[in-house]
Amino acid sequence: MFVEQKRRSIIKTISWRLWATITTIALVFLFVGEVKIALYIGAVEVVLKMILYFAHERIWNKIKFGKKEVQPAVYWFTGFSGSGKSTLSENFVKILKKKGLRVEHLDGDSVRDIFPKTGFSKEERNRHIKRVGFLASKLEKNGVFVIASFISPYQETRDFVRNLCDNFVEVHVSTPIEVCEKRDVKGLYKKARNGEITQFTGIDHPYEIPNNPEITIDTTHMKVEDSVNEVLKYFNSIK
Repeated sequence: MFVEQKRRSIIKTISWRLWATITTIALVFLFVGEVKIALYIGAVEVVLKMILYFAHERIWNKIKFGKKEVQPAVYWFTGFSGSGKSTLSENFVKILKKKGLRVEHLDGDSVRDIFPKTGFSKEERNRHIKRVGFLASKLEKNGVFVIASFISPYQETRDFVRNLCDNFVEVHVSTPIEVCEKRDVKGLYKKARNGEITQFTGIDHPYEIPNNPEITIDTTHMKVEDSVNEVLKYFNSIK
């Protein structure tokens, strides 16, 4: 995929205007003085400019100067339930779509609806993340940016997905579990502490903190826009 940089657009605009001006000057030089002739010049100029503009654009399409290829990547948001993964990833997806990029959002809750009978034991979680990771890597290889938001508690599985992808960006949403629990509108943490839910990450199921994530964001005291901007800064630094 390619996005056109501003300097390329500016140079194209200037070069087109020069062509148009030269054409106008040449026509005015040839046809002077009368209204009918002036109108004729205007009509001819419109046609010629359309033809020249088409040729101009076709030539520029073959010139590589100012074109920068955007390499697709997999942005993998990991963290406790309620840390802000889904909110950040959803907002990041919107930004990338506004840029005209091809984007796919894979979220833990929605993907589990597609892959039924997915349990919460270590083996089942690992198997689930590996399936999602494989899907993400295939989308990436076909030119699609993948934004994935999963608790994905195990380092070995996240590393497995990293190795599948060409460009893998691990985003650790490091919001402390105490903060996540206070935000819990679904009451999942309360149920887990009361034993109504088992194998809940952070309560009776471990979460392995990422060893070396590309991005770490603690949303405790950050606005959503500021948190998303941290991811966007990284995106802009490597695109």
